[in-house]
Amino acid sequence: MFISNAYAQAAGGGTGGSLISFLPIILMFVVLYFLMIRPQMKRQKEQKAMIDALGKGDEVITAGGILGKITKAGDAYVTIEIADGTEVVIQKASVTMLLPKGTIKSI
Repeated sequence: MFISNAYAQAAGGGTGGSLISFLPIILMFVVLYFLMIRPQMKRQKEQKAMIDALGKGDEVITAGGILGKITKAGDAYVTIEIADGTEVVIQKASVTMLLPKGTIKSI
């Protein structure tokens, strides 16, 4: 009468259309990997190698900003001398930077 019949449209596009619609999302993940994830993994690897290589006599900076010279090194903890006769025990993971030898003159 006044309302016409509604017919379903034929399925079109196929797999080519769906792949093209996912292409921007895939491209975003690739860019995210190269700009954020990969450099972060590289920094973590370098930090772990530095912590594993800590030894007696190394001069370090801790996460709290304390400068000192390592006097004893264990598996999980290191003892650092922060002043003449003053030693503190810290976790190896809290060491953030290894300084060149001779940086700290007063100890």
